[in-house]
Amino acid sequence: MNKKALVAMSGGVDSSVTALLMNRQGYECMGVTMKLFYGEEAETRENTCCSLNDVEDARSVAMNLGMPYYVFNFSDRFSECVIDKFIDAYENGRTPNPCIDCNRYLKFDKLYMRAKELGYDYIATGHYAKVEYDKTKGRFLLKKAADLSKDQSYVLYSLTPEQLSHTVFPLGKLTKSEVRAIAEENGFVNARKHDSQDICFVTNGKYSDFIESYTGRKYPEGNFVYKDGTVLGRHKGIIRYTVGQRKGLGLALPHPMYVIRVDTETNTVILGENEDLFSKEVTADNINLISVDNLYEPLRVKAKVRYSQPEQWATAVQTDEDTIKLVFDEPQRAVTQGQALVMYDGDVVVGGGTIKK
Repeated sequence: MNKKALVAMSGGVDSSVTALLMNRQGYECMGVTMKLFYGEEAETRENTCCSLNDVEDARSVAMNLGMPYYVFNFSDRFSECVIDKFIDAYENGRTPNPCIDCNRYLKFDKLYMRAKELGYDYIATGHYAKVEYDKTKGRFLLKKAADLSKDQSYVLYSLTPEQLSHTVFPLGKLTKSEVRAIAEENGFVNARKHDSQDICFVTNGKYSDFIESYTGRKYPEGNFVYKDGTVLGRHKGIIRYTVGQRKGLGLALPHPMYVIRVDTETNTVILGENEDLFSKEVTADNINLISVDNLYEPLRVKAKVRYSQPEQWATAVQTDEDTIKLVFDEPQRAVTQGQALVMYDGDVVVGGGTIKK
């Protein structure tokens, strides 16, 4: 009896080639697109996923491969676990990563549960990462992709052992150019389609406009304050500012200044110099560990505090059931509350958490 896999299809080239490779590997596949967000602009614009055009592209590929295809409406779950968390973060001076929440609560939770209900053994997605079983440790590991320029292990650190054991990443050993070549060889309509780059529910590129439109709230102006307490001017609402920001402040300043902190209690945005953005110690909570059971004994790791950052050497130690303290060898710039701290041992993801302090 063939193993059965539910293939998450966004309409892009990566998920389409994933469906093809799963078919070739002998899986009995069903293609699925998750309907996550309603809005006319979101459904028609380019450079995002899950638009009406994306659905038609995914359906076309599924039909060519002879697999059933469905659209699942998960918009309520998406609103609760991704959009609401996104808004709450900005309202409280944090900078969220909605793609990580989408993976955690939608693709590998809600969709995985639906797959089990339908009798499917595996979830397959077009992420660039690897899942491997380590016989010595007796556990499934999450590893970096072969194409390090496309590696997405950072946004997948929240996968649990059970989820990893039922997840397949067929693109983990391929480069992006190889994936596009496979799509072209098989006549896929999306072989040269641009990758989605934007947050799918932020339709005009300005997250602050989305938040005000979605909530119906206007966020009050307040003071820009220098680190010594000197008032420098007025800001346009704290949701418009994040740590490390220099552009868009609207101030005439004597020298370059950056947002070093957002104080929600006093509705102030604190500015300072570039050197004020550096710190060595990071605390993360809501942790998920993959390659180890715990970190109560200090462990040398390489870690990153944002998706695009090169890994840096650090020492990690678990301080309680849900908290990790990490000390970098060298100070890191603009470590931001709400972003993900992800730790590596070579190409293996040790685990990660949400930056708290």
